[in-house]
Amino acid sequence: MKENVLPGTIAGEKLSGAKAQVAATAFLSLFSLVGVSFYDLPFFYDFWVRDLRWNRATITSGYLFGKIIDGTLFGFLIGWFIDRFGPRRLMLAGILMGGFAVIGLSQVSTLWMFYLCYLFNALGYVCGGPLPNQVMLSRWFDKARGKAMGFAYLGIGIGGAIVPWMANYLSKNLGWHQALMVIGILMIVIAFPMVLIVKDSPGELQEDKAAEPPVPIGDVVRSRSFYLLAIGSMCSIGAVAGTNQHLKLFLSIDQGYSQTDSATVISLVLTSSIVGRLLMGWLADRYPKKYVMLLIYTLVSLAIPLLYFISTPGVIYIFAVIFGIAFGGDYMIIPLMTAELFGLKVMGRIMGIIMIADGLAESFSPMFVGHLYDLSKNYVNGFAALISFAVIGAIAIALLPQRRSQQQS
Repeated sequence: MKENVLPGTIAGEKLSGAKAQVAATAFLSLFSLVGVSFYDLPFFYDFWVRDLRWNRATITSGYLFGKIIDGTLFGFLIGWFIDRFGPRRLMLAGILMGGFAVIGLSQVSTLWMFYLCYLFNALGYVCGGPLPNQVMLSRWFDKARGKAMGFAYLGIGIGGAIVPWMANYLSKNLGWHQALMVIGILMIVIAFPMVLIVKDSPGELQEDKAAEPPVPIGDVVRSRSFYLLAIGSMCSIGAVAGTNQHLKLFLSIDQGYSQTDSATVISLVLTSSIVGRLLMGWLADRYPKKYVMLLIYTLVSLAIPLLYFISTPGVIYIFAVIFGIAFGGDYMIIPLMTAELFGLKVMGRIMGIIMIADGLAESFSPMFVGHLYDLSKNYVNGFAALISFAVIGAIAIALLPQRRSQQQS
């Protein structure tokens, strides 16, 4: 049955009703499971430090615990499931787990409850967050894949930009417990309905996949490109996550920023990430993705040192804009580069492996920075570690080829 084409194209690729629905579904899923959940929780860290009397290493260890358990046990399995059966069913489960995990965090009073909620938060992220959405978008879009990915990832930026203000308002008027409960409910209400009705893939791809055996990935995981991509993404994601998760603590407790001023800076980071996603998606459709990725990782390396000069008027806002633009492109460029290097047939499994590595870096880095802070009572060594991660990531990406070899095609 021929699709009813709506007016408009993206980079010369017709934006059909089905494709528009896929893009909107990915936007709302990433809005909830990443923009709201992942970037919302660090806003509450200083409340947990003050009210629950846990140190910074403990507060930031929740992500590490969840990523180690869920990423190690389920990352590749989830990628295989998506390659074989499509992303939709996992996305439904992931949205429910992610939403109820945030609701559960509103009631935590003990460490076992805290870690249990983060376990389901991480599993929800793996099942319903970037991985299934990246595969779904890559199946539906070809010429405009970068722009489609950039649009979907706007959900993260918009969700992240709205959440600090919403969390600030709700916590002031309802308290942080009720604020988290309301946010968890909203996550489910926003994302779940669209995933119920979306299709996993275009019809022709579903028919092809039913007739073809799974593609072996042994040659891929033994290739130099795979390890360079994994190392580069791990280091840059670690630098971004370590900076992002400590930013509110740094501003609020160490620098004496008010809740409103802290929310302003965090919102500027996430607002700038919107520009980053659109810009880097546009660039990725026109220029070699390797160079776009290298640009993003270089910006991360340049932004973090600015935090040493935060006492200089205006520097925090320069940091927020540069870091936000890089932050916006960082997560989005990884699946585009993966598809460029290794193709779509193994994308779910390869991204499953890379997301295990990235998830560990993403969760270990904030805890490591928190540990360095607890030892020295300042962020000097922690920021130095994050800068080192970012530079190593940029070097690894500089060594990548631009496109996959014929053997991998």
